[in-house]
Amino acid sequence: MRVAKFGGTSVANAEQIRKVASIIAENEERKFVVVSAPGKREATDTKVTDLLIQLADAVLEKGHVENALRAVVSRYEEIALDLNLSADIIETIKEDLQARVAFDTSHEGKFIDQMKASGEDNNAKLIAAYFQSTGIEAQYVNPKEAGLLVSDEPGNAQVLPESYDHLFQLRERPGVIVFPGFFGYSKEGTLVTFPRGGSDITGSILAAGVKADLYENFTDVDSVFAANPKIVENPVNIKKMTYREMRELSYAGFSVFHDEALMPAFRQSIPVCIKNTNNPEARGTMIMAERACVLNPVIGIASDSEFCTLYVRKYLMHREIGFGRKLLQIIEEEGISYEHIPSGIDDTSVILKQCQLDGEKEDRIITRIREELDVDDVYVERDFSMIMMVGEGMHNTIGLSARATSALANADVNIEMINQGSSEVSLVFGIRQEDEEKAVRALYEEFFGAADDSIE
Repeated sequence: MRVAKFGGTSVANAEQIRKVASIIAENEERKFVVVSAPGKREATDTKVTDLLIQLADAVLEKGHVENALRAVVSRYEEIALDLNLSADIIETIKEDLQARVAFDTSHEGKFIDQMKASGEDNNAKLIAAYFQSTGIEAQYVNPKEAGLLVSDEPGNAQVLPESYDHLFQLRERPGVIVFPGFFGYSKEGTLVTFPRGGSDITGSILAAGVKADLYENFTDVDSVFAANPKIVENPVNIKKMTYREMRELSYAGFSVFHDEALMPAFRQSIPVCIKNTNNPEARGTMIMAERACVLNPVIGIASDSEFCTLYVRKYLMHREIGFGRKLLQIIEEEGISYEHIPSGIDDTSVILKQCQLDGEKEDRIITRIREELDVDDVYVERDFSMIMMVGEGMHNTIGLSARATSALANADVNIEMINQGSSEVSLVFGIRQEDEEKAVRALYEEFFGAADDSIE
């Protein structure tokens, strides 16, 4: 039994939805289909989710609601007409959107969640109707009906444990279940959306709930690549990787998955396969609990930018009990999360996403650290990038760090920070942002330059 999730580009128009129906029809094991909202049809297009956000803004600002509503409905009308569906499905979608527009706006976050979630919800209704028109026994199932319960945190829902028992009951339903991604319901019955990558999260939750044998995530690429193809020309594709490797790479900028999306499947040891809707015969990338690390200790190289570093220096810092806790408490009280904390005897650095630190907050934090911790020096430097090398085989490979630092040195890239996770699955280099692409290319050439077109 499989759960198949289709991303926005896979359901962007009628042509793509026909491909989805063909994929489902050719394998009866694909009983559960999770769908996103229609994505971009071409590079300059607008996603339906973005149209819905514009509609929500128009309602909140009392602007041109009719124009914004028409833009959303038109996308669904175009798809339905191209699929030769009856006008009934469009009328159903219109009525749904009108009801959402009339939703209480006193809690802005809940209202926006209602609007955004309609993209996935209405697309699931449309796709189920199309499946039925082609002879596939299919039914749309709403997450509320299925018992997908989540925490009441608009835009940041977390699945509640009892959801999995509820979802398991879906196994008994006949035919193919078409399930909208991106949202669930609180115990009070309020619709709440997941963070970004929410449809991936839904797919993973559903796979765990029904105890699927495989979770297939269909997108617009044949596999996961060892590096960003926008930086490295024709990077090798990855045939197999572990959950830990995928999570590390997702955190560090890989766009295939949100870094938390796989956790429900991971906990149930359900393998995940990345597949291409436009080339379903391609092998794809299999993500599993363990893999043999035979040829290459590094599986991938990722990067992310716009970090800043909070530098703190104090003589004999290492002897002062509680210094680290007090420092992190100040950061916590200012509502900021941190990424890495490399440190020495008399100094420490806290790596932050710089979007969290505006000028006013930066000044306040520096003042508090100087006064409350009596430090010798404290300041912030901006515009760093983090380059992450990931691989299960790294921890027992001698000389790997030397190879990496030599490659960066030969590319004239200065290393500002090095941090290796305790799991030894990743090695992170902090560098100046302007050197990011140069650094990725140098490391890729060092570890994959002689590789074939794919790696295990």
